[in-house]
Amino acid sequence: MNWVLVLVMYGLLIFGVFMIESAARHVSVAPEMLDKFGSAGAYFAHRQKWWILAGSVVYFGAALIDYKWIRWLGIPFYFASLALMVLAMIKDDKVHQLNFGGLSFQPAQLGISSGIILIAWLVQDLPKLHRFFAAPFIRIGLIGVLAVVPFLIVMKMGDMGSALVWVPVAIVALLVGGAPFRYMSFMTLIGAGMLPLLYFVALPLVSKRGPERIDVWLRMAQEKEVDIKGAAYAPHNISMAVGKAGWKGIGWKNTNEESLHEKGFIPRDTAHNDYIFAVIAEELGFRGSLLLVTAFALLLIQGLFIAFYSRDLSGRLLAALVVALFFAHVFESVGMCVLLMPITGIPLPLVSYSGTFVVICMFMLGLIQSVWIHRHDRPAASA
Repeated sequence: MNWVLVLVMYGLLIFGVFMIESAARHVSVAPEMLDKFGSAGAYFAHRQKWWILAGSVVYFGAALIDYKWIRWLGIPFYFASLALMVLAMIKDDKVHQLNFGGLSFQPAQLGISSGIILIAWLVQDLPKLHRFFAAPFIRIGLIGVLAVVPFLIVMKMGDMGSALVWVPVAIVALLVGGAPFRYMSFMTLIGAGMLPLLYFVALPLVSKRGPERIDVWLRMAQEKEVDIKGAAYAPHNISMAVGKAGWKGIGWKNTNEESLHEKGFIPRDTAHNDYIFAVIAEELGFRGSLLLVTAFALLLIQGLFIAFYSRDLSGRLLAALVVALFFAHVFESVGMCVLLMPITGIPLPLVSYSGTFVVICMFMLGLIQSVWIHRHDRPAASA
C-alpha cells in the first residue's frame, strides 16, 4: 500500500467532515433531524461519515483487486452512465440528479469515472487486436469520441462545470496515450479558432447561465461595474469572504457578525458543497487554505509518482487521468472562489458534501492504489 496516499486521502476526508458541519449549519432540514442532531451542520456531517464508510469499502476493494480485472467494467459502466445521463437530461432537474430508492446522485460523475476506465483499457488493448488501432489518428479519434459524447450530453443538461472537467482529462489522455506533438499542436490551433464559435453560438444554446457567468467573471477581472445584488452576487461575496479572512481567519463555526457566512452572503444552500472553500478560507484563513491546497498537491503528486511506476500503459493512463480529474475539480472549485475562474457548480473532492461523489472519488483513488500495489506483477509469458 502507498500509505502516503491513504493518509492524505483520509486527512482530507476528516477535514471535510469538520468543515461540512460548519458550512451546512444554515441549510434547511426536517425538524426531527434538528431535534436528533442539534443542528443542520451536524446532520450533514453525520451523513458524510456514512458516505466515507461506504467509500472506504469501495476504496480498499478497488485497491486490492488487480485493475486489469476492473477494466472489464469499462464498457457496461460507460454505456449505463450514458443512459443515466440521458435520463437526467430528460428529467431536466435543476441540480442534474437522479433518485433511486432514496439515493440521489449525479450521473455526470459516473460518466467521467467510467470514461477514464474505458479509455485506459482501450488505448492499451485495442492495438493488440490489429496494428490499425495503433495509428495515432485512430487513437486520437477513440479518445475524442469517448470524451465528446458524455461532454455533449452534460452540456445539454446545462451542467457546465461537470462538462468542463472532460477537457483536461481528454488532454492528459492524449498526452499519456502517445499522441504525436504535431497532432496536438494542430488540434490546439483548431480549438483556439473555434472558441468564439463555441462561446457565442454553442454555449447559449446549451446553458442559459453559462454566458452570463463568464461575462460577469470577465467584467470583474477587468474591474468593471457589475450588479453585486444580481448576477455578480455569488462571485462578489465569496471572493470577499476569502479576501477578508487574513492569516488566521475568524475561527471555525464563528457566529459573530463579522462572518459573511453567518449573515448568509455565501449562498447557504450550496455553502457545504460548491462554495465550501469560501467557508474554509473565511474561518481558517490563509494558513488553513494553504494547508488544504498543499494536501491536494501532495495527493496529486503521489498520483503522478504512481503513474510513473506503473507496470503498463493502462495503469499509467488510469493514474494520470484520475490526477487530471482531481486537478480540474480542485482548480475550478478553488479558482471560482478567488475569481480565477467563472462560477460553476462543482464540488471540492473529498471535502465538499456531495454524497455519491465522495464514493466515486474514493473508488478512483482506489484504482490508483491498485496500480501501485500491482506495479511489480507481470502477465505470464505465453508458451
